[in-house]
Amino acid sequence: MENIPDTFDPKPRKFIVWLFVVSSTIMFGGFTSYYLVFAASKGKGHGLILPDAFIYSTLVIILSSFTLVIASRALRKLNFNLQRKMLWATIILALVFGVMQFNAWGSMVSTGATLVGNNAAISFIYIVSGMHLLHIILGVWLIFKALRGSYKNIPLSKSNYRMEIASIFWHFIDILWIYLYVFLLLNR
Repeated sequence: MENIPDTFDPKPRKFIVWLFVVSSTIMFGGFTSYYLVFAASKGKGHGLILPDAFIYSTLVIILSSFTLVIASRALRKLNFNLQRKMLWATIILALVFGVMQFNAWGSMVSTGATLVGNNAAISFIYIVSGMHLLHIILGVWLIFKALRGSYKNIPLSKSNYRMEIASIFWHFIDILWIYLYVFLLLNR
């Protein structure tokens, strides 16, 4: 059993997660605002047909949010076996999402749309999807912590805390990706 003080208070830690969510929202809002200003000054968007891997990865990340919801419900019902299975499924889906992002980048490169080139709008696609992928890595780490806690004999309050933090962050990056994908579709 982990040494957890009896005075464990998740509120300060939860506040830090919410602060990170808000600051990330501001950062991505800044990215998309910059893109709109840039595209308006040039009179055009990125001009690409987005790779199919982006739509498939969007479906995968939405599915991963459903598996995480099932994991959270399983924990509330003290069904640790189902919780573990759904956390593993969420991690696997996150990895599939990452692979699909790399495939999308490869598809873009094969059409001549590279990160460094004469079209900053195309570079924007790499930057925002890459920054989002970094958030995915952090989300996987939080989910892994919840998974690891499910295998240990930790207090239920700590296990619930880990699931809640992982869920807050994961659903945020899910919504963020949907926003970014739709933004990129609408601004070509």
